[in-house]
Amino acid sequence: MYTRRTPRSASGSGGLHRRTRSRATTAAGLLATAALLVSACSSGSATTSAAAASAAAEAALIALPEATPAALSSYYGQKPAWRGCGVPGFECATLKAPLDYAEPSSGDVRLALTRKKATGPGKRLGSLLVNPGGPGGSAIGYVQAYAGVGYPAEVRARYDMVAVDPRGVARSEPVRCLDGPDMDRYTQTDATPDDGKETDGLVAAYRTFAEGCGADAPRLLRHVSTVEAARDMDIVRAVLGDEKLNYVGASYGTFLGATYAGLFPDRAGRLVLDGAMDPSLPARRLNLEQTAGFETAFRSFAKDCVRQADCPLGGKGASPERVGETLKAFFAKLDTRPVPTGDADGRRLTESLATTGVIAAMYDEGSWEQLREALTSAMKENDGSGLLGLSDGYYERDADGAYSNLMFANAAVNCLDLPASFDTPDEVSRALPEFEKASPVFGKGLAWAALNCAYWPVHATGEPHRIEAKGAAPIVVVGTTRDPATPYRWARALAGQLSSARLLTYEGDGHTAYGRGSSCIDRTINAYLLRGTPPTDGKRCS
Repeated sequence: MYTRRTPRSASGSGGLHRRTRSRATTAAGLLATAALLVSACSSGSATTSAAAASAAAEAALIALPEATPAALSSYYGQKPAWRGCGVPGFECATLKAPLDYAEPSSGDVRLALTRKKATGPGKRLGSLLVNPGGPGGSAIGYVQAYAGVGYPAEVRARYDMVAVDPRGVARSEPVRCLDGPDMDRYTQTDATPDDGKETDGLVAAYRTFAEGCGADAPRLLRHVSTVEAARDMDIVRAVLGDEKLNYVGASYGTFLGATYAGLFPDRAGRLVLDGAMDPSLPARRLNLEQTAGFETAFRSFAKDCVRQADCPLGGKGASPERVGETLKAFFAKLDTRPVPTGDADGRRLTESLATTGVIAAMYDEGSWEQLREALTSAMKENDGSGLLGLSDGYYERDADGAYSNLMFANAAVNCLDLPASFDTPDEVSRALPEFEKASPVFGKGLAWAALNCAYWPVHATGEPHRIEAKGAAPIVVVGTTRDPATPYRWARALAGQLSSARLLTYEGDGHTAYGRGSSCIDRTINAYLLRGTPPTDGKRCS
């Protein structure tokens, strides 16, 4: 499951997010939706899926012993050498963590860390670790470009703003799989195959991607799980001198934060889990629910679009179903006749790139106007540059044709955390009716996207499970009612699992809620972070 925070507004420049670097930068692309959809996957068949759901209802993450093992004492006792890192107000350091927690003497992994000290006034409350999600999103880029300068001033006054890139991500020994030209070819692969030849082409693309990742980091690839990243965060907590971990995690970052609470409930401080994931979901249900989430977001966009004079998908009064049919017809046209884009590398707007561009805009209703303009240019002016730009932001491709490691880390973590959703193309074919019912617009592509982990060079080490974190302090779980990437039901489910959870609901559109325009949400979370006052369970904001 690829999910990532997209703040509505931020100050500063550079970084990862739509409002700080590019309106389009949000998450992984459609082929990467394999990563987008398979993070909590188990098996493809309905029977096995039901069995996995039952097993997950019984299985729960077990807390680690409170005492730090002697074999890890040297890691917990590190003293970071802080230095300037070229971003005003921030300093950076590098820490070590064991590559394999089961065998700490077998080698280390280097973790990149950044912080911006509390500005005052007021008593310092310790460190506030932040993570924007992904998996694969750079927490360092996020805090330097957004959280460290855009979080409420009163929060930044009392907390040191801190981020660590998880192992395998960005500055922390990043996994690499394909170079720029190869990644361009990968992103243009037909992700909705119509026959055996196209299916073979998609499978070949997944195999090439996986083989590249395996060749780049054969040892590290076995040790980039969410559980290991959560254990790394406890080393960071100790090194920073904090008794408890204070944390704001968005999207996939909620899974990371909940995992930390499950492993170390006695060390969980003030935790905010915004845009929550449900760790207990087996493959079929997770995939279908997220597919339905994107359909919900698209229907909201469709209703808004037909009220605008420049909507290229239908006039006033057109139903969301009609708007969806028009968009699908446009995608089908691109499947045989890609549209020029003016791209320096000669790329044309294919069906896969256009679909990725549309999905990108579903993460934030603030991008709907941009999407209307991009669709108008492509459909009426034969100019695909707008949708290509949205797709490139989604994949974190820069103007020089280079990609960040977002997509590579995304697959590496997802395919290790849980077994692949589907094992063969035939399994996907049999599942298509369910997916297309969940989303007539995106269902086919999202079903095929869930096949990529079937070819991963490393076997999964995790399974779906509940996280209860018994004994933890109150944890705030935030859900948005029309969130496309982390459906609201997931927030309710996670809040139902965590023994000390308080569910906070935002009634609105877009992915995540904190810092996205709701003063009610922001006041509630700020009160919790600053005064330790959690909201009443079930509180709702709009």
